[in-house]
Amino acid sequence: MIRRHPFISVLLVLLFALFGWIWHERVNLQAFPDIIAAYTAKEYCSCRYVANNPAQYCLGYVKQYVPISAFIDTPERSEVTASGLGRTHTARWIGNRQGCRLNP
Repeated sequence: MIRRHPFISVLLVLLFALFGWIWHERVNLQAFPDIIAAYTAKEYCSCRYVANNPAQYCLGYVKQYVPISAFIDTPERSEVTASGLGRTHTARWIGNRQGCRLNP
């Protein structure tokens, strides 16, 4: 089979290698959707309320290749909510010494 169909044989080997890599990294791949929203909420909160940067600057600072689907900044509560890849996370400014914290 390898001599008659070398292209298909190479494709099958690459496919098996890809599935092996996916199986090996399955825990990390499952955590990825949470990382997008959590990173955006926490870093925007820190940029905006800890470092006191303007909102437009902080939006550019947290922009990622994978887009977020919803973003809410509530300045009166010093709270930021970000949604992406089906997950939503909220970060709130606690104080000068504690900074921002992700809500559980």
